[in-house]
Amino acid sequence: MTSLTPTRPRTGSDEQHVAPGPVVRFVARRPKFVLLVALLLAALAAAFSGGVVGALKAGGFDDPDTDSVRARQVLTEHFRTADPNLVVLISKPGGSVDDPDTQAVAQQVTQRLATTAGVTVAGSYWVNRLPQLASRTHDKGMVLVHVDGDEDQSADRVADLHHSVARDGPISVSFGGITQINNDINDQVTKDLTTAESIAIPITLLLLLLVFGTVGAAGAPLLIGLFSIVTTLGTLRLLAAITDVSVFSVNMATALGLGLAVDYSLLFVSRYREERAVCPDPVTALGNTMRTAGRTIVFSAATVAVALCSLLVFPQYFLRSFAYAGIAVVVTTVGAALLVLPALLRVLGNRIDRWALWKPGTESTFWARLAAFVLRRPILTATPVILILIGLAIPFGHVRFGLADDRVLPKAAESRVVADTVRTEFTDTGSGATVIVARHWGHGTDARIRAADYAARLSEVPGVTRVDSMVGTYQRGVIVVAAGHPDARFVNGDATWFSVVNEAEPYSDAGADLARAIRAVPVPAEVPVLVTGPAAQLVDTIGSIGARLPLAGILIVVTTFLLLFLLTGSVLLPLKALLLNLLTMSAVFGVAVWVFQDGNLSELLRQTGTPLAVGIPVLLFCVAFGLSMDYEVFVLSRVIERYEQGADLHTAVVEGMSRSVRVISAAAGILSVSFLAMLSSGVSLIQFFGLCASLAIILDTLLVRPVLVPAFMRVAGRWNWWAPRPLRALHARLGLREHG
Repeated sequence: MTSLTPTRPRTGSDEQHVAPGPVVRFVARRPKFVLLVALLLAALAAAFSGGVVGALKAGGFDDPDTDSVRARQVLTEHFRTADPNLVVLISKPGGSVDDPDTQAVAQQVTQRLATTAGVTVAGSYWVNRLPQLASRTHDKGMVLVHVDGDEDQSADRVADLHHSVARDGPISVSFGGITQINNDINDQVTKDLTTAESIAIPITLLLLLLVFGTVGAAGAPLLIGLFSIVTTLGTLRLLAAITDVSVFSVNMATALGLGLAVDYSLLFVSRYREERAVCPDPVTALGNTMRTAGRTIVFSAATVAVALCSLLVFPQYFLRSFAYAGIAVVVTTVGAALLVLPALLRVLGNRIDRWALWKPGTESTFWARLAAFVLRRPILTATPVILILIGLAIPFGHVRFGLADDRVLPKAAESRVVADTVRTEFTDTGSGATVIVARHWGHGTDARIRAADYAARLSEVPGVTRVDSMVGTYQRGVIVVAAGHPDARFVNGDATWFSVVNEAEPYSDAGADLARAIRAVPVPAEVPVLVTGPAAQLVDTIGSIGARLPLAGILIVVTTFLLLFLLTGSVLLPLKALLLNLLTMSAVFGVAVWVFQDGNLSELLRQTGTPLAVGIPVLLFCVAFGLSMDYEVFVLSRVIERYEQGADLHTAVVEGMSRSVRVISAAAGILSVSFLAMLSSGVSLIQFFGLCASLAIILDTLLVRPVLVPAFMRVAGRWNWWAPRPLRALHARLGLREHG
């Protein structure tokens, strides 16, 4: 036998007679002390977080345990010239790379590079006279360089070199390659952070004034948001001293910190105003608010934190960094909303309603009428919304995944200009080559025979244009350039490497297929080899993330289901929330493909359409999923509260929606502003995250929450609260209620 109705009916007056808890009593007695401690913490965090972007890293897209990463480590150890990470482009428009003045500049640059500690010149047109290192028009030439050290060390060395070597004028010297790309990303993110905050904060304050109607009430959430941002940046700066943290996490920390602070502050202040209307004593009103809105905030924050924690299953520190940032944001924001905000309300007292612009109500007649209409015609209203979401999701059917490269930067960025020039004006540079390295290949004649056999086999793979090795160059199974002795560039002790040059776009399906085909070529004597290069890196990254996606998905689904069950006591309502969330995210991913892969709106956003960086959809799903569940808790808490007070389902939904959706729509609008401010960024990865996160919030707020949720509850009827008897008994003992 199962139960279809919730337990413990209550009356609305019960809350007014419950004594405030110890936290409320402490804050009520010492509000100025609480505010002073918060101010000191914010000041310390602000001082400590100075230069936080410079302490973070722009990489982190690779799994350190994959073949491609281990191969690069072997190359760095044995063959630095095989792994150039800096491209120096020397140009003389209208001239020639062989002009005396161009050669003089090239010699100066090469000399400066060759005499710098930790820097190895891997190749230069002016030294090796390799034709592929000069452009087709012969007015540009390249110097390929390997810079030692991890991301921080190599970035610092390249920054010093750039300061002393790069130049404009008739003969220009420009830097490109992965290390300069990372430096350009760091510089761009630093600029973007200031720009986004200058956009988001004033608009947020204006929207808060429109929502609350008074300067005092509007200023409180903004102060909580600033506190959350500053303390989170300080936390990231501390984490950067312990582990690798991605520079991209800064943008999410600021947007999510401001957005969640506004979310929770809106909920808390709105409920506090309701309580003050029926209970003049401010301490009792704070206590009631803490028991209702406070518990909802904790519960909502748990859903966001759980979704973000799932990112910790991935080995890429790019994804893990967002878990660090998100959890830090949630913890600091909840602490500020439940400690600092009550103290601020206590100090303000009745002054919170001073300087009123207008007097907002506690309920929204618009949302109430909409909910009533949906409840009368659930199928009629839900069907077009579902069709809209499905239509938006259609482009996701032809999604292609890749990795972030220089094209995430603005077209005018120096490393982007160099990369575009290499792609369009140089031929057969080998920059996208697949590299195979063997640590124990052997010595002597046997080693050369094996190398010749293997190079010939590799050159026969469809799509391969040539293979360079210790014994020479092979094309289509035939040697075309023989080395009289083992080429010293390819030999170090008993280690060797092979360069497999091809015409496939590295970060593409064709490039990935070619990398798999190369790995499938039998190695003579079964000598262990490692394969790296952009295409192999793509295969390994997709494989690494794909292998852990099921675990991350299970963690999100199971923990979210459990949290919503503890809130609702229902099995059906958590399943409904999960299904509607998946529908919303499918629509968001469809729009992402249409914009960022297919290149629509590229001129407006100043970005280039490329395959979606494989880690970004995973990140977006976790963040947007958590925020959607955040709003689910807001709505269900109000509906359940009224239902348990004795209202019928229709009344509970209408009144719950009228009280909660007004707050949700205001909070979502402000949070969307925080994310939309990311569109001002010059880095397309940040634009991707900002646009798609804001779209997920808007779809959830305007379509899913006010239409699909009440329509589903109307169709389900009393089965909304269904649960097997054992689970109902469990909920009676462990269930968490907003007003319990």
